[in-house]
Amino acid sequence: MSTMNISLPDTLKAFVDEQVVGRGYGTSSEYVRELIRKDQDRQRLRRLLLDGAESAPGAPADEGYFEGLRARARGTI
Repeated sequence: MSTMNISLPDTLKAFVDEQVVGRGYGTSSEYVRELIRKDQDRQRLRRLLLDGAESAPGAPADEGYFEGLRARARGTI
């Protein structure tokens, strides 16, 4: 694992320290890693949403569509 040092103003360091203690993290690094993972997830979701918005329309999700899904889930297809 690589190491990265960051500088924070006192107010942000105090906030991070409060989060570590109050939310059960072992270290400030664990807290920062979780923030980065959540940001990665948010960016992936945003990209998926944008890709979906830019794609061609698919088949309509009408009653027939959902009945087909139910049939597949029951294993009758």
